[in-house]
Amino acid sequence: MVAGGWTFNGVEPNGVPEHVMEWILHWADVCQPTDIHIMDGSEEEDRMLKKMMVEQGVLIPLPKYQNCYLARTDPKDVARTESRTVISTKNKIDTHPVTDTYSGKLGHWISPEDLEKKVQSLFPGCMAGRTMYVIPFSMGPIGSQLSRIGIEITDSAYVSVCMRIMTRVGRQVLNVLGDGTFVKGVHSVGAPLKPGECSALWPCNPEKVLIAHKPETYEIISFGSGYGGNSLLGKKCLALRLGSTMARKEGWLAEHMLVSGVTMPNGQKKYITAAFPSACGKTNLAMLQPRLPGYKVTVIGDDIAWLRPDSNGQLRAINPENGFFGVAPGTNFTSNPCAMASIFKDTIFSNVAMTPDGGVWWEGMGPKPKNCIDWRGKPWRPSTSTPAAHPNSRFCTPLTNCPVLDPSWEDPAGVPVSAIFFGGRRPSGVPLVYQSISWEHGVFMGACVKSEATAAAEFKGKQIMHDPFSMRPFFGYNFGDYLRHWLSIGKLLKTPPLIFMVNWFRRGHDGGLLWPGFGDNIRVLEWALARASGQLPASGRCVGWVPTHDGLDIAGLEECPDMEALLSTPTRFWREESAEVRQYFKNEVGDSLPTEMWRQLDKLDKRIEMFADYNVEDDEYHSYDPIG
Repeated sequence: MVAGGWTFNGVEPNGVPEHVMEWILHWADVCQPTDIHIMDGSEEEDRMLKKMMVEQGVLIPLPKYQNCYLARTDPKDVARTESRTVISTKNKIDTHPVTDTYSGKLGHWISPEDLEKKVQSLFPGCMAGRTMYVIPFSMGPIGSQLSRIGIEITDSAYVSVCMRIMTRVGRQVLNVLGDGTFVKGVHSVGAPLKPGECSALWPCNPEKVLIAHKPETYEIISFGSGYGGNSLLGKKCLALRLGSTMARKEGWLAEHMLVSGVTMPNGQKKYITAAFPSACGKTNLAMLQPRLPGYKVTVIGDDIAWLRPDSNGQLRAINPENGFFGVAPGTNFTSNPCAMASIFKDTIFSNVAMTPDGGVWWEGMGPKPKNCIDWRGKPWRPSTSTPAAHPNSRFCTPLTNCPVLDPSWEDPAGVPVSAIFFGGRRPSGVPLVYQSISWEHGVFMGACVKSEATAAAEFKGKQIMHDPFSMRPFFGYNFGDYLRHWLSIGKLLKTPPLIFMVNWFRRGHDGGLLWPGFGDNIRVLEWALARASGQLPASGRCVGWVPTHDGLDIAGLEECPDMEALLSTPTRFWREESAEVRQYFKNEVGDSLPTEMWRQLDKLDKRIEMFADYNVEDDEYHSYDPIG
C-alpha cells in the first residue's frame, strides 16, 4: 500500500492513528528508507523477518533447538556506550548534579540546541537502502493503567524481532493507543546504503553512536549501535531513563530491579524486589531454586520493576517487560536451571559460541567443546587464548518460556512488595546481609551501593565503582532529586517494605568465596522475610541489623561457612568506606544531595565508633580503590 508517497507493509496506514502516521511520515522524509513496515506482531510476520535475516546471514539458525537463532555483532558494538548516552533538558542541573568535580558518572547532559544539531547531522538519509520498521509496543500488559505505550522506528530487523520478545508488540497496541500520547523512539544503525551496495552483516557506526533522551517530550533518539541496551528502546531507555522521569511526575518508581515471589513452607507467599548491577546474579536470584525444603521461588521479572503505592499505602510492583535479556556467560544448570530451561526455544542469542551440532556454548555453561565457532565467527578450541563467547553475550527469551513464571506476572494491579534488596560485588568488608534501620536509612543504603564494574558497559577491569540503586547508568534526572523522590514515596506507604543489603561475593583470607550462593541464597531471603514479619531478632552493627549468631539456617550446607567473617563489619574498613562515601557525595552530588543523606552518613559515623570495640578482627583479604 502507498501513503504519503511511501510504500507500506504490515499494518495498513489507515489502521494507524493520525498523529502517529504524521510522526512516521516526518521521520521517513528525514531518514529516506526504501519502504516502511508497520509491525502487526503476528507469528507470520516474525517468521518472515527471521527467514529474511537468515537469507542475509544476519541470523544463523540453531537446529539443535526450537526456533532459536544466533546473531554476531560487530566487535565494536558489544555493550552499552555510557559515554555516548545523554539526557537533554533545558537546564543541566535537571539532568545531573552540578559540582566543580563532577565526573559524569551520574549522567551526561546535552542542551536541546546541541542535540538538535547532532540529529540534523546524523539522521538525514541515514536509512537509505533499508526498510524502516515501525514497532508499536506496550511496556506492561496492553491496556493496563500502569502500562505505557511507545513506538520505535528502526532500520534494523534484528531490533524488530527482539522488541517482539521483550515487549508486547503489534496492532492491538495501536488500537489501545487511539489518539493518546506515546513515547517516541527513533533508532538507526547509521549505515545508509548506496544503490547496489550490500549491507554489512552487522551494520553499525561506532564512531558516531548517540543515545539521547528528551524527558520533557518523552522522546528517545538512538544512532549508530545495534546492541540491545542501545537499540531496544523499550528497555533501559524507556523503562528506566524516561520511566524514572514519568515516575517522579506521577508518584511512582521505575527501578533496575527483579520482582519475584517467595512461597514459604506454610504456603504463604511474599514478593520481593532486588536491585543488583549487571552480572551480579540478579537473574539467578529472580529464578532461584531454593536449597531449603518447602520453599518455592517464582519470577515476575528479572531486570526492571515499576513500583507504585496503591490507595491503601501498599507498594506494588509490575514488570513492564515481556522477556529476558540475560547475560549468558556463567549461566548453567547449577547457577540457574530455570534460565537454562527457558532459553532453548524461541530465543535469539547474541555473541555466544556455536557448537558443531548446531547448539550454543559459553564460558561457565559446562564442559568445553572440543571445537566450536567463537563469537567472532572463527574456529575455537579449548587451547585458544581468547574466550569462545563474549563476556557480555546475551540470550533474548520470552518470559512465557520460564517454568517458574509467577501466576500474577501480568496482574495489572501489580503484586505487593514485602522486602527490597540492594547488593553488589564486594570482596571485603560488607556483610552477607544487613537490614536498614528505617526507610530513610534504606534510601541511604541504596545511595551507597558499590560493585565491581561489569561487561555490560564499556568499563574494563575489576574496579569497585559507585552504582547507587544499581541505577547509575539509568537515571533520567538529577540523582539528588531521585533520592528526594524515594524519601517522599516512603511517606506514602502505610507499611513500607523493609530494605536489605546483600553481598554474595565476600572473600576470605585465601581469596575464596565465603558463601556458597545460588540456591543457598534462600537462607538469606528466609531471614529477611522473617524480619519483615517481625518473627526473628537481629544483632545491631554499625551498618544496621544483621542476623544473630544462629539467625541464619545453615543446616545441610556441604561446608559450614564462617558466619563470623561473613557478618563482620571491620572498623577500619567502615571508617574508610564512610570517608570515601562522604567524598563521593561532595564531589559528585554536592548541593543536590538531600540533607537527610548527610544526616544518615553522620549517624553511620557515630555507629562505627560505637561498635569499634566489638570488631577485634580488622584484617581484610583485599583492599580495592573505589572510583566514581
